Amino acid sequence: MADPAGPGLPAGGLRGWWRRRGIRARLALTSAVVLALTLVGLARLFAFAVGHSMISTLDDSARRSASDVVALIDANRLPDPILTTGGTMTIQVVDATGRIRAASPGADRLVPLLDARGMAAARRDGRARFLDGRGYGMPDVLRVVAVPARDGQTVIAATSFEQVHHGLEIVARTLVVGVPILLALLGAAGWLVIGGALRPITELRRGAEEISGTARSRRLPVPEARDEVHDLAVTLNDMLHRLEQAEARQRALVSDTAHELRSPLASIRAQLEVALDHPDSQPWPETAAGVLADTLRLSRLADDLLVLARLDEHEARTVAREPVDLSALARAVGERHPAARVPVTVDAGEPVIVRGDGKGLTRLLDNLVDNALRHAAAGVRVGVSRSGEWAELSVRDDGPGIPPTDRERVFARFTRLDEGRSRDEGGAGLGLAIVRETARAHGGDAHLEDASPGLRAVVRLPSAKPPPGEA
Repeated sequence: MADPAGPGLPAGGLRGWWRRRGIRARLALTSAVVLALTLVGLARLFAFAVGHSMISTLDDSARRSASDVVALIDANRLPDPILTTGGTMTIQVVDATGRIRAASPGADRLVPLLDARGMAAARRDGRARFLDGRGYGMPDVLRVVAVPARDGQTVIAATSFEQVHHGLEIVARTLVVGVPILLALLGAAGWLVIGGALRPITELRRGAEEISGTARSRRLPVPEARDEVHDLAVTLNDMLHRLEQAEARQRALVSDTAHELRSPLASIRAQLEVALDHPDSQPWPETAAGVLADTLRLSRLADDLLVLARLDEHEARTVAREPVDLSALARAVGERHPAARVPVTVDAGEPVIVRGDGKGLTRLLDNLVDNALRHAAAGVRVGVSRSGEWAELSVRDDGPGIPPTDRERVFARFTRLDEGRSRDEGGAGLGLAIVRETARAHGGDAHLEDASPGLRAVVRLPSAKPPPGEA
């Protein structure tokens, strides 16, 4: 598509053209413009300083010569003509009536270099003045000073400005030639330095392209300099590490889920195939009961996976924050197991309030109690207590327990110990994973500890003040 702005005018004007430049070009151009303005300003300042210094030196020389003549007048030793060092100074001694009493060789003896008004102003302020010497038979521009002497006399000293003018021209030509050369050299150096500073970013981009085109674990190159680019590379590598871990967890979850689904699906398929091959001899009620049991197992697995998926979503956002009484929740869970294999005892007195998702916390406690009932020998005890700013929920059984080396591993998803795998009712190994993820989503955590005998599961959650009227 043709550019609507035409070949000579970039789209968006100068601002659009500037935004489309690369970082290196923009930095180089900006530094070049700033450098050019700085060099021009410094050049002008240098030329002004050199000119001022040369003119001051010239004026001081004229004043010294005039002062020497004043000293001769005071000593009544004024010669005529007045000899000057090197013959570069023009001196006139003018009396009060405006007549020239003495002068240096070559100076005008009839017309003073300054008229009456100019002489009076020069005597008053003591400043040097420019004077066109062509009117006095001198081809150069002059610098003139007037120094008062006794009896109303005035000593006028004038020196040629030609040498200073020539020197200033040399300085100006040098600056006109040198400043562009210096600007070009500094601009090229800036371009190279900026390119070197941005080279780590180019390496990061190339490293990212290689990572996107390969399946193996890769990391972005980290520059040696401890600067912002180094921090960016470290942060990106940490992000890649987290993404790899998340991807690995997803792959493991998909693999474990597929493995868990194969067993009930294979059982359902086998039962249905046998029933269809031998419809007359197959006990259909037993087949339906077996298929229903496997279906319920699949349903529980689907529910657990859905819970874990929602908990994973809560890693980036908080769960619902409604007041939940753990004591009342524990008593309600205990009442739901009146005919359990072993009795469930609840030790919950005063209200212990936390803020969170009531359904999620109920599921957490149900998982702990169900897990304890599968392994308990004589009973299960549920306890609720408060410790400072923390609320503690515990479920204890008197079963065989879990070795210390395995107490952390059982919180991983689809993890079941060998003894648990031998039980058909042992579940898919997601119960304790849901417990820990739920606790962490509420700002707490869960762990297992020895109960001697048995095992004690402990969940710690941040406590909250009870609602008014329930304290």
